Amino acid sequence: MSSPPSHVRSGLTAEPGGPDGPESAPEAAEAVSPGPAYAGPPLVVAVTGAASGVGERLTARLAAAPGVRRVLAIDERRGAVTGVQWRVLDVRDPAVAERLAGVDVVVHLALDLGMSTDPKARSAFNVRGTQTVLTAAAAAGVHRVVLCTSAMVYGALADNDVPLAEDAPLRATEEATLVGDLLEIERLAQRAPNAHPGLSVTVLRPAVVVGPGVDTVLTRHFEAPRLLVVAGSRPCWQFCHVDDLAAALEYAALGLVEGEVTVGCDGWLEQEEVEELTGIRRMELPASLALGTAARLHRLGLTPAPAGDLAYTMYPWVVSGSRLHEAGWRPLHTNEQALGELLEQVSGNHAVAGRRLGGKDAATTLGAAGATVALVGTAALVRRARKRRRM
Repeated sequence: MSSPPSHVRSGLTAEPGGPDGPESAPEAAEAVSPGPAYAGPPLVVAVTGAASGVGERLTARLAAAPGVRRVLAIDERRGAVTGVQWRVLDVRDPAVAERLAGVDVVVHLALDLGMSTDPKARSAFNVRGTQTVLTAAAAAGVHRVVLCTSAMVYGALADNDVPLAEDAPLRATEEATLVGDLLEIERLAQRAPNAHPGLSVTVLRPAVVVGPGVDTVLTRHFEAPRLLVVAGSRPCWQFCHVDDLAAALEYAALGLVEGEVTVGCDGWLEQEEVEELTGIRRMELPASLALGTAARLHRLGLTPAPAGDLAYTMYPWVVSGSRLHEAGWRPLHTNEQALGELLEQVSGNHAVAGRRLGGKDAATTLGAAGATVALVGTAALVRRARKRRRM
């Protein structure tokens, strides 16, 4: 069953300083998940991507964790977290192995998930960076590496179990945005223990991540004037707040969960619950029209999202988080609260198929699906006009 219905939006708000302001530092968050009960020896933990996002939040948590003796923060720039040792370098640099001497655990979060990055350059950074970190960790004698991909790797399919077990097969296609990178990282994680005996790899797979500074095709879905619903589909929405993800990564860093680990709010929201909570009406389209339009838009370069991304708004990919729950982890945010915070953060933004629009463009009342069709029609008219001029 889904999360209990709620008519109250989240009381959480984005930090007043914005994602880059001083008030947005992880230490100033209104709600902080309690640390895990850890009785092992104090660890030295390195975090890549430590200057921003979930990496910054995790670095701050670990700096205050009694089970952590020292934190090595690695990024291309120095971050704001204090009480840690900063190392400024590119994770693709083989010299990272020298920086990992004496480290027990590496949490690798230096990934480029931006929609505006050239796909080839993004993949090169994500895959090569992960390869380099795994090899460097093994060479430095690190015994555990923690990676973070996404529950998207399970794929969004009509016959998915709800929720999916952690050992469910990965059935995603590489067409969808970023998923190809994440699947390759998953393959690297599977091969690493055989290639580097003595090295264990834990992979966290979060649901739709929301929170300050998070901007993805899936969060932009809620910036549309109307919510696109494909006829005959069965959407189920599950979110994962960045602070709950940071807490889950702490459990993984301390070795309290291992292997493949899913993380998200408890339960899920049906499409009707989402519409009631958001107050955004649906725009329903036949699957052939919605998918065909999305594919044409992407080919024309009008949107960053290929047609494969639509599946994640059509079919369920809800996860159980059972291994984290068995270890004692609990999310501080419900799906309703996470969605409420997301709505506050995207307020005033307007997007269609993942593409941000200016206020003038967004004035249309066609909604996400209607605006998408309009963009395709406009592109076709432009092409016809150009052909006439050549005659």
